[in-house]
Amino acid sequence: MSEPRNVVIIGSGPAGYTAALYAGRANLAPVVVEGMQPGGQLTITSDVENYPGYPEGVLGPQMMMDFRTQAERFGAEIKIGMVTNVDFSKRPFEITTEFETLFAHSIIISTGASARLLGLESEKKLMSTGGGVSACATCDGAFFPDKELVVIGGGDSAMEEANFLTRYAKKVTVIHRRDVWRASKIMHERAEKNPKIEFLVPYEVKDLLTGDDGKLRAAQLENTENGEITEFPCEGLFVAIGHVPNSKIFQGKVDMDESGYIQVHDGTFTSVEGVFAAGDISDKKYRQAITAAGMGCMAAIDAERWLEAQEG
Repeated sequence: MSEPRNVVIIGSGPAGYTAALYAGRANLAPVVVEGMQPGGQLTITSDVENYPGYPEGVLGPQMMMDFRTQAERFGAEIKIGMVTNVDFSKRPFEITTEFETLFAHSIIISTGASARLLGLESEKKLMSTGGGVSACATCDGAFFPDKELVVIGGGDSAMEEANFLTRYAKKVTVIHRRDVWRASKIMHERAEKNPKIEFLVPYEVKDLLTGDDGKLRAAQLENTENGEITEFPCEGLFVAIGHVPNSKIFQGKVDMDESGYIQVHDGTFTSVEGVFAAGDISDKKYRQAITAAGMGCMAAIDAERWLEAQEG
């Protein structure tokens, strides 16, 4: 068996890299297994304007590289690859990756959550280039002042995003593939009462169309009842069809809620002593880079103090 590490951080992004930074400064020599998307969701985000310390804004991938570099400066070891299995039933904990087996006295889970997307190639391209498609109104709404926007979805998230976007937009159209809404009555009524919000059903997005400038100009829609294809002009589109926590390998290993988010108590403690969780894997309310980073800090401090208590 290889020498157990003090802290193994599963997943990167703002939570994982911040946890690594704090654990590194505490001389815990943390190991970060970056996962399938090193840097997390921010690596597919163009401009980030709402993170303190970047007054001119910063590209998402660049910000995550800055986080990573700072963590490495304080001794964090970054490993490329995915964790395929964990065993929390024995001490030290066992973490199996694509390439090796690691052992750890404590673990911080920061695997995040993934926005459910439409799955279109045009969507992926426009999201990565800042071409007018996003999955986070709070993050990107301010980029669309006085624009005509579209929100895709029929649940509470879609209603919340639409209401939020009316702070900036000229008009917001919520498009849903059914004429029955999944949103709670109160959230739907709130959106209906907003004079800037309109509704279009039952349509689903078949493609996203760009103008000569490479930015979004329209959504190609299909009527789900009669198959009619139409183009709906818009200057920005927000996908609000939910998030999926990246928690599959932890099922049955730690307590989760009904949606698969890891439950934490007293800060970042999970149901297993010595295992902590930070960021979007345990936060389905805020889902911001700064809150994830804050939780990463908390998890590192929780792990440090927990490890000290074991030695005592």
